[in-house]
Amino acid sequence: MRERSSRGGRGEREGGDSSARHVYGVNPVLEALRARPDEVERLFIVEGQLAAKAAGELLSRARDAGVRVEKVTRERLAVMADGGVHQGVVLELRGFKYAELEDLLDAAQASKRPALVVVLDGIQDPHNLGAIIRSAHALGAHGVVIAKDRAVQVTGTVAKASAGAVEHCLIARVVNISRALEELKEAGLWVAAADVDAIEPMWSARLDGPLALVVGAEGGGVREGVLKHCDHRLRIPMAGQVGSLNASVSAGILLYEVARQRGSSSSR
Repeated sequence: MRERSSRGGRGEREGGDSSARHVYGVNPVLEALRARPDEVERLFIVEGQLAAKAAGELLSRARDAGVRVEKVTRERLAVMADGGVHQGVVLELRGFKYAELEDLLDAAQASKRPALVVVLDGIQDPHNLGAIIRSAHALGAHGVVIAKDRAVQVTGTVAKASAGAVEHCLIARVVNISRALEELKEAGLWVAAADVDAIEPMWSARLDGPLALVVGAEGGGVREGVLKHCDHRLRIPMAGQVGSLNASVSAGILLYEVARQRGSSSSR
């Protein structure tokens, strides 16, 4: 096992807030109100569309947090949700606060479990990003790393696809994925990438130690320059005729294999 470096260099990465965002859909809005009430600006609802129980909790939490509630038309909500399925409710929050890479490592250390970080190389589809964040949070990852440029950022669509997991999962945004992998390796993590052309099947690799799991972009996969920084290239064995899987499906399968090997798929 690698030993964690004491250098702790920050490298080229950037946290901080993005511009104001809208979260929509009952579950994502409830999760945001539960997890980040101090970051909420306004709650928008369509009167009469929400079920009584959901409306009651939403309004109660908004009142407790001192959040202003506005009743609006379905058409206005549709604009704020960019045409997404809003279910009659939209929440306006201050910009998403990205974590630093060290925050993910600190979370792993505090958990007393081997570190597990999901690193995404150029994911473009917000639904894929949201689904990956949801799987990462559900299967015990300590956080997700995305690129600042040429990759989708955390948006309302991502929050909806994650079923609200973005409010609970640490998400670090970095300038350079390869450099981030080197920092993770210096911190003691091994790096394994999903690679459709790999020889090694995922269940042949030891994935129960400190690990960074790399998943590439839709179609192109993990870039060759990033693969050079990986200790393992893992293939997901398939019996069918389809040559590859959706990025979020690949991430979910690999994360579950990690959880299976660790014997902790249901614990946090």
